[in-house]
Amino acid sequence: MNDPFPPSTWERRFERAAEIVPYITLAASLALSLASPDRPEGEIPRTFALTALALAWLLGTRPLLPAAVRRRRLTVTVHFAGVLATAGLLGLHDPAFVIYCISGFFLAANFAPSKWTFAAVAATSVVLYGTTLDWTQATPQLILFHLAIVVVQTVAIGGGHIAGIRIEDRQRKYRKAVSDLQTAMEENADLHAQLLTQAHQAGILDERQRMAREIHDTLAQGLTGIITQLRAAQRVEDSGTHLELALDLAQDSLTEARRSVAALQPHQLEDAHLPEAMTTLARNWTETTGVDLHVEVTGDRVPLSPAIEVTLFRVAQEALANVAKHAGATRAGLTLSYTGAVVLLDIRDDGTGIDNPGSDNPGGGFGLSSMRQRLRGVGGTLEVESTPGEGTAVSATVPALQGNPR
Repeated sequence: MNDPFPPSTWERRFERAAEIVPYITLAASLALSLASPDRPEGEIPRTFALTALALAWLLGTRPLLPAAVRRRRLTVTVHFAGVLATAGLLGLHDPAFVIYCISGFFLAANFAPSKWTFAAVAATSVVLYGTTLDWTQATPQLILFHLAIVVVQTVAIGGGHIAGIRIEDRQRKYRKAVSDLQTAMEENADLHAQLLTQAHQAGILDERQRMAREIHDTLAQGLTGIITQLRAAQRVEDSGTHLELALDLAQDSLTEARRSVAALQPHQLEDAHLPEAMTTLARNWTETTGVDLHVEVTGDRVPLSPAIEVTLFRVAQEALANVAKHAGATRAGLTLSYTGAVVLLDIRDDGTGIDNPGSDNPGGGFGLSSMRQRLRGVGGTLEVESTPGEGTAVSATVPALQGNPR
């Protein structure tokens, strides 16, 4: 399986350098040794023999082994020890091979990051200076000087190897974090696209529901009133009043249909606040149905946001329409209460009541469901209390979100 975070360019270059540096330094040392003018001819075969031994060790313990075996700590240790041993033999044979000994500093990186990195660098430094030092003329000061160099090289080179590994590990983690972030961003982009699609579909559904409510609250109620007036006109000789009311209702229904398509507020709220609009609604409803409707407004009146006022007005329209169609009431009451944090709308009648007030469509209609959906849209609630034969009470509660005064 491919490594999702392969070595960096620096790592690959250093690994290649660590692999080829021993061969380069061995070849350079051999060339310098053979080029020496004062070299005895009898030592040349020994030089080639020791060089061949070093080359055989390099080849036999590294490139010819399987990759999995080369990475083992035991293999790395044996390979390093052999290189250092052959470098020491060559250095004692000819100081020119001190160049080959330098390869130990590169091979020490294979132990990083661990304490063995410092041990490998220290061993390389000891062999390097131990093979070049003339021990017959060495003084304590000279030995201490070389030991100081060994310590400095061990700390500097070993620390450099470990720091490089640490930095590379940090970069690997950074690259992994960036990759994870990119993956998360791609996943979030897909999720965002799904959410947009769902929001679009939900918007379409909401708009359909809104149009259904608007049609139900305006056209359906207006057409019901027109039918009522036309039927009344059929039963009496003087039908002018009923026909005039039917014409007014038809005109209002046409206006509301245009406003529903444009998603505008009811015309009763264009130039008036909710209490005045409720009064107008009650007067028109009483004229149409002949049922006495008492309107009361309590509390300190404040201008509400258009969404709140439209919602309460539509709820009142629907509740009164239900009273007219189903209740058979003789009296009804509408109370609008401003209580500070919330606004309450109560509509009561003395009609026949309903059997299941908790249902959204106790009579098979769309009314209560429409009212609840409207109220939920502005953070409101609806409660219905009814007893068969004793009337019905509809209570709507909405937050008193204030709007700009007209």
